[in-house]
This record gives sequence, structure tokens and C-alpha cells, in this order.
Amino acid sequence: MFLLILGLLMLVVSTVVVAKVEQLKKAVPAIRSIAILFILAGVATSCFKQIDAGQVGVKVLFGKVDEDILTSGLNFVNPVVDVKTLDTKTQNYTMSGIHDEGAQNGDDAIRVLTADGLEVTIDLTVLYRLIPGEAPRLLRETGADYTDKIVRPLTRTKIRDNAVYYDAVALYSSKRDEFQGRIFKSIEDDFKKRGLVLEQLLVRNITLPTSVKASIESKINAEQDAQKMQFVLQKEKQEAERKRVEAQGIADYQRIISTGLSDKQLQYEMIKANLELAKSPNAKVIIMGKGNTPVILDGK
Repeated sequence: MFLLILGLLMLVVSTVVVAKVEQLKKAVPAIRSIAILFILAGVATSCFKQIDAGQVGVKVLFGKVDEDILTSGLNFVNPVVDVKTLDTKTQNYTMSGIHDEGAQNGDDAIRVLTADGLEVTIDLTVLYRLIPGEAPRLLRETGADYTDKIVRPLTRTKIRDNAVYYDAVALYSSKRDEFQGRIFKSIEDDFKKRGLVLEQLLVRNITLPTSVKASIESKINAEQDAQKMQFVLQKEKQEAERKRVEAQGIADYQRIISTGLSDKQLQYEMIKANLELAKSPNAKVIIMGKGNTPVILDGK
């Protein structure tokens, strides 16, 4: 378009201004030739519009949006048409309390009130994309800045609307997935009505009030202490059971020994012990008396 305008200006200058100056009349043909080249180049470049991959083009002629879209590649268009390109790839919008992590600088987390009246802070990421066929309607009804006009306010509103159905502790723990699925469904329908597809909704972090967080930590510590005590009691019980079984075994052994050994058995065991003693290399004298116990004299 720039070359086209420049060529037209040069053509006008060569016709109006140069014609009044005698010294420049010889340069008129050359100026007009250059002007025509610029006009042709401008028309050629204005008639072809390249759309990159992952984008669509919407034609706007004097403020009127054409319903036909331009797909990726090289497209032939009217040179006076203004082509607006819109991204159809997956985009993400993050609202976070951490500085420079979200789409906006500073604390951009969502603060909501729960069913029990507590204020909870939520960090969230929205994954969405534009429906290519809905690009003309979206541009006509909303404009190219649909992220700030639709994605951000709609998401924040729906999260606040759904958080009131949950207690703070449940939202933080057991009901987190349910809460995420609920707001996904409510946002998904509104996005479709406006030409957008909600791909995924990620609840990144839920921050409870300090007092609630401290009470939860105390409860967890108490439960851990109770579990630890149960483990100790179970261990002591098992140790007591082991000792009881061991004592019972010793008692049974003693009972068997006391009732099962006869005098002949004891005499046989004594003979075996004396035999082993006699085989010992140490010099000794064994005197067998009438009693049950021999007298051993060392020969050293």
C-alpha cells in the first residue's frame, strides 16, 4: 500500500508541479516511469496477502467485516481491503499473585469468598483458542482485544460465582477437582457463544487465610502424633506377645525336661560327657565313685 500511495504522489507531482517548471520538463518521463513502477509494485503487493500458520485473516472494507476468512498461505485480495490477522493457536492467560508470572504485572490473583465467609486467593491459568470460522463475528462484536474483554473478566467472575458453594478447607483439599470441573463447564459454554474454545482450566494454587492454615497444620500434626502413638502401642503389644510366647516356650521346655528324663537317661548323658572329657588332650585323672558325680584330678 505504501508503494501505491508513493507512486500516485509521484505521478501527481510530475503532472502538476514539474509541468510548470521549464527546467524539469525533461525529467517528467523518467519520473512518470518510476511512478508507474511504484504503482504497479504497490498494486501487486496489496493484492497478495500472506497469512502465517496458526492464523486467519479477516477482510475489512471501509469498516465492514467480510464473513469469508483468509487461511494460512498466500491469498489474493482487493488492494483497498484491510486484512486483520487473528491467532488461532492455543493461548494461555495466567492470573497469579507472583510478580511477573501472570499476564499482568503485580498481584493478579483472584480473591473469592467461600461458603463459610473466608477469603481465599486463587492462582489460575486458562488455555483457550479462537474458532477460525467465528473470527469475523468475534472481530465485529468484540474486536481483536478479546482476551481483555472476554477471557479475563468472564473467568474471574465465574470463579467468584462458583466459590461460594464450597467451604475454604474443602476448596483447598477434597473439593478442589470438583471446583475446577464446575468452573470449567460454566466458562466453556460462555466461551463457545463468543467464538472461543476453552481447552483447559488449571487451578495452580489456592491460598487460605493464615488462621485457617495454622489450624489445619495443627490438626495434621495432632493426627500424625496419634498415628505415631498407635504405632508405638502396636509395637509394644507385639513385643509383649513375643515375650509371652518366649516364656511359654521356656516353660514348656522345662516341663518336658523334668518329666521326660529318667535316671538311666541322665546316667547315659553323664557317660557321654566323661567320654568326651577323656578324649581331651589335657592330662587328667578321672575317678569314678559310687555317686553320680566323678572326681576329676588334673595331672599337671
